[in-house]
Amino acid sequence: MRMEVYNFLVNKHPGIKSKYHEFHDNTTGAKKVLSHFYLLWLNFAYYVLHVRKFDTTDKAKFYEEKNVEYKMTEMEKFQRENAHISVSEFVEKLSKYDIVSFDIFDTLIFRPFSEPGDLFYIVGDKLEYLDFRGMRMRAEIEARTIRADNIREEIKKQKKRDKYAHTEAAKDIVIDYEVSLDDIWNRMQVITCLDAAKGKAIEEEVELDMCYANPFMKEVFDQLMKMGKRIIITSDMYLSEEFLVKMLAKNGYTGYERIYISNKYHKSKSDGRLFDVVKKDLGKDLNYIHVGDNLHSDVKMAKEHGFDSLHYPNVNSNSLLFRPYDMAPIIGGSYRGVVNNRIYSGFHTKDDSMEFEYGYVYGGLFVVGYCAHIHEYAKLHNIDKLLFLSRDGDILKQVYEMMYPEEAERIEYAYWSRKAATVLTFDLDRNDYYRRFLYHKVNQEYKISDILASMELDSLSSDVEGFSLANRRVDLIGEEGRKVVLHLEDELTDKNVHVLRVCLDGLAERIRAVYHNRDAAAKAYYKKMLKGCDKALAIDIGWAGSGAIAIRRLCREKWGIPCDVIGMIAGTNTVHNAEPYQTETFLQRGIMNAYLYSQSFNRDLLKKHDPAKDYNIFWELLLGSPTKSFRGFKLNPDGSVGYDFGSYDDNLDGIRDVQAGIRAFASDYMEAFGSPSDGKYKELYRISGRDAYAPIIAASSRNEKYLKAVESKFELEPNVV
Repeated sequence: MRMEVYNFLVNKHPGIKSKYHEFHDNTTGAKKVLSHFYLLWLNFAYYVLHVRKFDTTDKAKFYEEKNVEYKMTEMEKFQRENAHISVSEFVEKLSKYDIVSFDIFDTLIFRPFSEPGDLFYIVGDKLEYLDFRGMRMRAEIEARTIRADNIREEIKKQKKRDKYAHTEAAKDIVIDYEVSLDDIWNRMQVITCLDAAKGKAIEEEVELDMCYANPFMKEVFDQLMKMGKRIIITSDMYLSEEFLVKMLAKNGYTGYERIYISNKYHKSKSDGRLFDVVKKDLGKDLNYIHVGDNLHSDVKMAKEHGFDSLHYPNVNSNSLLFRPYDMAPIIGGSYRGVVNNRIYSGFHTKDDSMEFEYGYVYGGLFVVGYCAHIHEYAKLHNIDKLLFLSRDGDILKQVYEMMYPEEAERIEYAYWSRKAATVLTFDLDRNDYYRRFLYHKVNQEYKISDILASMELDSLSSDVEGFSLANRRVDLIGEEGRKVVLHLEDELTDKNVHVLRVCLDGLAERIRAVYHNRDAAAKAYYKKMLKGCDKALAIDIGWAGSGAIAIRRLCREKWGIPCDVIGMIAGTNTVHNAEPYQTETFLQRGIMNAYLYSQSFNRDLLKKHDPAKDYNIFWELLLGSPTKSFRGFKLNPDGSVGYDFGSYDDNLDGIRDVQAGIRAFASDYMEAFGSPSDGKYKELYRISGRDAYAPIIAASSRNEKYLKAVESKFELEPNVV
């Protein structure tokens, strides 16, 4: 009956459902009670008052809006608002008591999900049962209801037997809803026909696999144990005492005195009676303190039953405020859980800079997902070599090696850059050569001498100085163009750029000679790297994918290297680019592939991602490298391949922090869900491009204030090519 009422009030109308969950989810205390009245009001307003604004609830905001903090990091904000959340302060306060009691879940133990029920997705996957999460939650509600109903029946019977004794015996019977996992699975078997013993075993296996120690509480626990304090565990939970002892031991919690579980005593913290059991068992004259995250059970009821309390804020309490929910449920729950457990555990190190948090919170899921996508593509298409192009490939290669250490032999960090590509493809794509070196710099106060220097053509300066098209017939150059005389100290403008191009076209043979050394070195470098390879994947962030296409064409058309080079980019040019369709034919043929979006999928991101709003930069900051820029290859005097490097980017410490944040997320994700290589929870590494982009969408709320705050920490210069 309860489920029917719930479905009618909540699930019947999507607008009501959305508004109710927005108000209700992750609330406690008075607000949770108020949410039920709010639900009734929503239904009254829609069905009786005919308020129809709920019909557009799900369409009003295409992208989630989050109140992302931009003046300080989330960690810093948490520490300011919870100054008492430190290991030393917890230990100092708790050490004054005779008995220290700890809650288990969300206190001593973390699940790597933002909601406890998310774990049921994994159990359901192992059982291959549709809507398992919903059925499992229903079975628990029904098991608790059945127990309460049975107790009520017993009270009625007792009252009849005891009607001449003023129902004293009946008064001693208290209704409780405490059930065991056996009770839940027995009910589950009735509802679904799933085998109760098998289901219970799988659920316990997943719980044991995925749950891990809260590093903050583990340190508190260990210090108290060293001090010889008497520690007990007190928890409202359907899992058995035997199983929870096993889980605690697996995560390093041993040596405590007793464990009190609600389903064993049929008394709970939520009604306070489990605290009474503890005091009766251990002694009423001792002073007790209980630590937990629930304001009602762990704080209010503890105090009402003679325990002092020390509240430990639930790590997921800020999830709705900051984390994206417009994601696939399993990946979204996993991402939010891992991030919240790190940010809000209270166990912080010096790694709490804005740059570290940017890498961890907003870049980690993308890099893990991109690496998993690369791995699956490479396996499916029999790729022999993975070329992580410098410098965006630096952190990608690091994380890929963390995730797939067995593939070390086929992984290469390949030197490449836009400038190197532009120079080396002078004979293959003359239009791109001039587009990057000349037309992208028009009317930007660059002197012609500076342009020639960036092209490494200083030796041709005397041929350019004084050049004009007077008395020459040149297509697309009108009378005004023939009057232009080039001078090295002139700025490049729309009036002289075409003339400079004609001049350089006439010097093509000498330009080839200038670039010959670089071309020979690059050929030798890639010939060695691709030796014996039939297929290679050139990996970059994007956006035109020109790096991979340049290497592909050079190998096939100029260097004679028999390797099919395919491109892999994070995202393509978007509708906001002047040249949005540059790589469409390559994408359509499959010699270029994208992860986040392209013209053919995730088109909402194609429209959201606007380079004019610095979206390219926001992503490139995630893949920055604390290494010098690469300008090109060169042949050393002894014939070996050498490298020509430029300068470092600004804020090297910040770049290192971003990388550290990404590595930390990858490490935490793998710690929670195992290596992607072993396949046990492989589904949690199937992170779609849309989900990988979701954290940046959240970060772009309020006109990209947070992203701009991150960007301001780096003095970014436009590309010289």
